[in-house]
Amino acid sequence: MTREEVFENLNEVFQDVFDDDEITVNEQTTANDIEDWDSLEHINLVVAVEQKFGIKFNMGEVNTMKNVGEMVDIILSRK
Repeated sequence: MTREEVFENLNEVFQDVFDDDEITVNEQTTANDIEDWDSLEHINLVVAVEQKFGIKFNMGEVNTMKNVGEMVDIILSRK
């Protein structure tokens, strides 16, 4: 899976979780960039990403991810 393909899949997940078809994430996207991205939605997002990619993040990864680019790095390291 390429980095581009991961972003395409993540866009679908983000659009679904936040119920907004206009969302497009990139390397630098953070919770500050998406209005409804609070701590509760973060949990829903992590679960949805895990299900989409068939992976499990550990708590350290979840707590240290600073942006979507770091999430993509972790996903690619598991594939």
